Amino acid sequence: MDISTRNNGRTVQELLRCAAEEATRAPSVLNTQPWRWHVGEDGLDLHADRTRQLHAIDPAGRLLILSCGAALHHARVALAASGINPSVRRYPDAADPDLLARVRSGGIQPVRAEDAAAADAMRQRRTDRRPFLASGPATGDTLDALHAAATAEDTTLHRIDGDQIAYLRAAEHGAQIIEAKDERRREELREWTGRPAEKGDGVPPETVAGPTPRPVPLRGFGLGDRAALTPGTGDDRSAGYLLLATRTDEPAAWLRAGEAVSAVWLTAISLGLAVSPMSDAVEVPGARALLRSLLPHGGNPQLVLRVGADPGSPPPASPRRPTGDVIGDETGP
Repeated sequence: MDISTRNNGRTVQELLRCAAEEATRAPSVLNTQPWRWHVGEDGLDLHADRTRQLHAIDPAGRLLILSCGAALHHARVALAASGINPSVRRYPDAADPDLLARVRSGGIQPVRAEDAAAADAMRQRRTDRRPFLASGPATGDTLDALHAAATAEDTTLHRIDGDQIAYLRAAEHGAQIIEAKDERRREELREWTGRPAEKGDGVPPETVAGPTPRPVPLRGFGLGDRAALTPGTGDDRSAGYLLLATRTDEPAAWLRAGEAVSAVWLTAISLGLAVSPMSDAVEVPGARALLRSLLPHGGNPQLVLRVGADPGSPPPASPRRPTGDVIGDETGP
């Protein structure tokens, strides 16, 4: 049975476009969705959209590239779930640094159970900023699976626990003090938490939990009492904190870190866990340096993931840009 027969007669090019559409579900810093896909006859090209960069919060574009990496992994998942082996060349053109990846069909392959599970998780994925009720990843098979997902993307995953929680708390608190004093950062937060609905991006107040005591403070996005997501009865005392790191700290590593964020997140969902990213502690150099000191074998912190038991009732979904704004093909923009 050929690939078109197993996919209701769709061609490889149609499946590639579907993968780009699925990739628009990926998480991104402040939900900026800073990517652009081009669908050709034989593959996908992923470009960084620099018009959506956060120049105060992310001046180097590290989190922009990381966000694009999450979209790249989402596309890989969608292709694998459709029976296509995705072949990826990262940074294929030295003259065009914003061409981040070329994705081509590496041939037909069987759809494994884990491919289908990852695709299902991709469609369920939400950022859950509510305090978690129950425990995060244990030290057994669950944590091993999350580590394996990160390792497969050439990254490492370090669990922050015990006495190290105090250092994470200090990093978060320090980052939030810096943010509160920096008018340019505050202005970017205002812009991206006050987006018109038709834009399909940004962080709406209904996706941010109201102020509540936690062992490790979460970014409030400058919303204060305008945060409209009911916190619930959790307290985050049993939340797990995972620090994703790379050996080097350059764009290629940032892209792989984004792929790892997606891989770990989708694995967590398949294991019944909820996740929210904590990027503010890696946005401020001093806070990021403090996190670096927690890594037992060195490395470069790229993102913290807060993980806990799935509460069962999903939070509101973040908005998404129209696919026509982010996907072009040989007959379109």
